[in-house]
Amino acid sequence: MKFICAACLSFLLTCQAPAGSPSKQDTVAVVAAKPAAPDSTTLGGAWFLQPVLASDTGAGKTPSLQLDLVKSRFSGNTGCNTMRGQFWFSKNDSSLSFSDKIITTKMACQGYNEGAFIKSLQHATHFRLRGGVLSLLADDNTELSRWMRKPSTPAKSIKA
Repeated sequence: MKFICAACLSFLLTCQAPAGSPSKQDTVAVVAAKPAAPDSTTLGGAWFLQPVLASDTGAGKTPSLQLDLVKSRFSGNTGCNTMRGQFWFSKNDSSLSFSDKIITTKMACQGYNEGAFIKSLQHATHFRLRGGVLSLLADDNTELSRWMRKPSTPAKSIKA
């Protein structure tokens, strides 16, 4: 009799859940993962220019940098053309420099001084990370440009 009761109980338990499906003990709650926020405490990754002058985005695009710390390579956009090249940085201090040989595509963008933008990158000798903002600095600590993890939106004019 005990054998029959055990067999019936086993049969009922088997019929409750299809084969291969998890039991109540095996069920794991699935939580929707939030997309990870970009790390603003490290140099590597994507950065977008924080425009100061209207000419900074005169060609219609926000300049961007993608810094690959492992390969010491960067890519991005000048605001007109795509670019890539090498850069060097120190893990011991905040020194940073970009190669003299920055490769760009050759689209013409009227009203945009791409040469000045490239020269600004090449004049950088060190950087500062503070409050999620990357500042590229010259030898004399002059701030050459500011970069953020997300592109800034242009200010809308207010109509009177």
